[in-house]
Amino acid sequence: MSGSAAAGGAPLLEVRGLQVHFPITEGLLVERRVGAVRAVDGIDLEIAPGETLGLVGESGCGKSTAGKAILRLVPLTAGTIVFDGEDVTDIRGSSLRRLRRRMQMIFQDPYSSLDPRQSVGSILAEPLRTHGLAKGEAAVREVRRLLDAVGLPASAAGRYPHEFSGGQRQRVGIARALALRPDLVVADEPVSALDVSIQAQVVNLLEELQDSFGLTYLVIAHDLAVVRHISDRVAVMYLGHIVEVAPSDELYETPLHPYTIALLSAIPIPDPVVEERRERVLLAGDLPSPADPPAGCRFHTRCPFRQQTRCHDEVPVLRELRPGHTVACHWAEDIEGGRLRPRDPVASAVPAPVGPPG
Repeated sequence: MSGSAAAGGAPLLEVRGLQVHFPITEGLLVERRVGAVRAVDGIDLEIAPGETLGLVGESGCGKSTAGKAILRLVPLTAGTIVFDGEDVTDIRGSSLRRLRRRMQMIFQDPYSSLDPRQSVGSILAEPLRTHGLAKGEAAVREVRRLLDAVGLPASAAGRYPHEFSGGQRQRVGIARALALRPDLVVADEPVSALDVSIQAQVVNLLEELQDSFGLTYLVIAHDLAVVRHISDRVAVMYLGHIVEVAPSDELYETPLHPYTIALLSAIPIPDPVVEERRERVLLAGDLPSPADPPAGCRFHTRCPFRQQTRCHDEVPVLRELRPGHTVACHWAEDIEGGRLRPRDPVASAVPAPVGPPG
């Protein structure tokens, strides 16, 4: 985990009110808009230089869309993105091209994110040529340097993606993201498509490269155990909203949002005695549709501690309850020591105490 996150300094990345809505249309000859999928519906994020921010949540909560929107890979509906003090929300053309050099992405699936018709050397040299950084022999040397940085032999440059294992392909994807020497790297589920035995190697590689290249990471994942290992801070996302942000250790030891507690209770503990005795917080129902999100607190349809009035009608805002620890829950003060205390019989179930995940 990086220890270089700036304390109180200017953030490298600042996101305010970010929204990404995808239109729902109907009609064959004449399309008309009948709604929208609110994939990201107003989130605020800050990342300090050298910091690693983990963004976690269930599949479908909008975290991958948020990462792509920050890199301007999908159109924004609303909000602002400030990178290194410059508002990059609406930049186009050559200005956006220059921004690409400083913000790169590691994609989730190493099997589909690499062009099978290009050799690894060609894949890594392409961004160098596109941005005019190196060509010819200089590009060859840079490709070798990148392969060495991610632990692959120089001979890998002449091979094709199908000749590599999943872990090796992800290393190629990481090398491609580093080719332009960016400041910010968005890693979208960087290990989810890999075998468990390979995941630790890739996570350790990301940490080593952060120290070597001075990188800032936004790590998107649903595996909270991986996020805890690599992140300085963690933001928890639910149905397009950020519901909790805290330093990594504090979030895992003293979560304050019912959704976060439920996620952490699902992490298996490598101790059969403890695992057998503890009880998990089980959420009722399915994730609501982002095309028709619930009114009030979006989590209230699944929260066993919802209240009849406020939770149904009033949207909770992120508020700071501890230094650096913000939570969007009306009743977060009633969460003590990992135990939720319902205020009235509306609660559908009373979860057992939830201890630290490991």
